Amino acid sequence: MHGSSADHPHPAPEYGPPSTGGSRHRRRGRRLRWVAWGAAAVVVAGGTGVAYAWQHLDGNIKGTDVNAALGKDRPQARHDGAMNILLLGSDSRAGTHGHYGNGIAGARADTAMVLHVDKSHKKASVVSIPRDTLVDRPECRTTDGGSAPAAHATMFNSSYQVGGPACTVKTVEHLSGVRMDHYLEVDFKGFQKLIDELGGVDVNTRKAIDDPYSGLTLNAGKHRLKGEQALELVRTRHGVGDGSDLGRIQLQQAFVKALIQRADTLDPLSHPAKSYALMDTATKSLSADSELASAKKLLGLAQELKGISPERTHMLTLPVTYDPQDAGRVLPLRKADERVWNALRHDRPVPESVTRDSVGDRGASPMSSEA
Repeated sequence: MHGSSADHPHPAPEYGPPSTGGSRHRRRGRRLRWVAWGAAAVVVAGGTGVAYAWQHLDGNIKGTDVNAALGKDRPQARHDGAMNILLLGSDSRAGTHGHYGNGIAGARADTAMVLHVDKSHKKASVVSIPRDTLVDRPECRTTDGGSAPAAHATMFNSSYQVGGPACTVKTVEHLSGVRMDHYLEVDFKGFQKLIDELGGVDVNTRKAIDDPYSGLTLNAGKHRLKGEQALELVRTRHGVGDGSDLGRIQLQQAFVKALIQRADTLDPLSHPAKSYALMDTATKSLSADSELASAKKLLGLAQELKGISPERTHMLTLPVTYDPQDAGRVLPLRKADERVWNALRHDRPVPESVTRDSVGDRGASPMSSEA
């Protein structure tokens, strides 16, 4: 998505609405996936049945000019076709009428995943950053136009509260040395509406989950979760693992794969009205950087990612260890983390061994990849 077409090993994406005429285009339309990234549950959906009302859809999307906010002091951009997208799930309670907690002001980066798409656009790595990780946050512009000084050993998810998505992007780039080409964000209310519009997502829990904090109660086995239950699932932490954010990340990663599988079953040509309703909901639910904040650009991104299946997606949690001073916080494992970020910088698979000493990927996931 960056550089000239000569830099790319595959044809440049078509960001305009694909034609619906002719059998070849209909076959291509049937093959076009609804591509969804959720956990954070950021979702990009596209299809040939929604090639109209672009202006309305564009008006739904909230855009942030990250490039203007961050300036030129950033990691170098790639020009080989590989790209990195920061996926954010914010814990904003706006519009939820206190259903997910009263007295909680503002929003934090409740879920953060770095999606690295390789230059062939056939494989992906997803690196979850625990929200409770203590990091060095760089100086950031605040949302009111001021400036927040750099902070040492502060919680990662506070970056959003300090300076919105631009500050979170800057913090991730500072932490990783990897440039984020784009970011996508969805909040509680938007996530729930998206899952309902999809008709629910099928999951398979290996054991019962009972979390009175999130409200989720599930027996072991197969379930189709609608929006409210899906939100409870990706917010669950006390009902799985050691009760920390690390167990919740495992649930979120498994849900992302289930969401991709569910979206892949939809045929946008069979139900164009439903396809448009889904795109309308998706664009209302999303915030993005200004370069991606249009329906055509999101559709183009969906087309670029359509060949990436759950089996070709490697998910991991950034290697961390518990903070000996505070059991509710985790610290980066510097050497292991650098191996993760170095792999992304050089468009290579992340070595499996990097998580060997991490507390983040220990134990079996509470959810199976088979719905």
